[in-house]
Amino acid sequence: MSSRLLFAACLVATFAGAEKPTITYKAPASGEDERPVLTSIVVSPQGTDYAFKLEFNKAPWGDACRTRCANATLFLDTDNNKATGLKLADPKAPETGADIAVTIQGAKSLSETVTASVLRIKVMQYAEDATSVEEGHTLTELDPVNDSERVLASDTSVYLLIDANMGNQPAGKQLRLVYHPPDSKPLIGMAKGIASPSTGRVELFKDGKLSNPNIVKKKKPDYEKF
Repeated sequence: MSSRLLFAACLVATFAGAEKPTITYKAPASGEDERPVLTSIVVSPQGTDYAFKLEFNKAPWGDACRTRCANATLFLDTDNNKATGLKLADPKAPETGADIAVTIQGAKSLSETVTASVLRIKVMQYAEDATSVEEGHTLTELDPVNDSERVLASDTSVYLLIDANMGNQPAGKQLRLVYHPPDSKPLIGMAKGIASPSTGRVELFKDGKLSNPNIVKKKKPDYEKF
């Protein structure tokens, strides 16, 4: 069995015993020109990572969505404390207090006149002086090809492992997750934080052997910015 399939099996087993989804959303009926939207989000601490299982209402990237693929951002208040992280003008705004943002984007990449479908994951951190969602500092950019131990996409599902050691975001026993579907009110969910006493060390398979996922190093993207 390939390392990617074993990675998926490990995460599926992880989430099989997890609590109910952190956030669920009943997406309205959509046409071909509507972007895929998230319908279920599960986030759980796994050792020193945040593990995500994301379910879309249709394939978030690839030929099926053409030029209208997924473009969804999740905001994590990693210590469930609005006094840290993003400081929006409205202190009651759901995104206020977010420490990191994770953007999932399906797109097309042009290389030597050949167009290919790509899935990009961008992770940003908000410093204490950030006052808008655009003021995040990029921690890393991932994709299933170069970061197969941390990103896996299968049909309408995307699995992620985001290294909590990147940057200097706070760690709490509880985290708050915010997702804002298109043309809908923001959705908020609560989950265990990275400092929860029940978090454990996760092991993933690589080349048929158990292996901890590599610590993500910041790298320069070779494609356009989000």
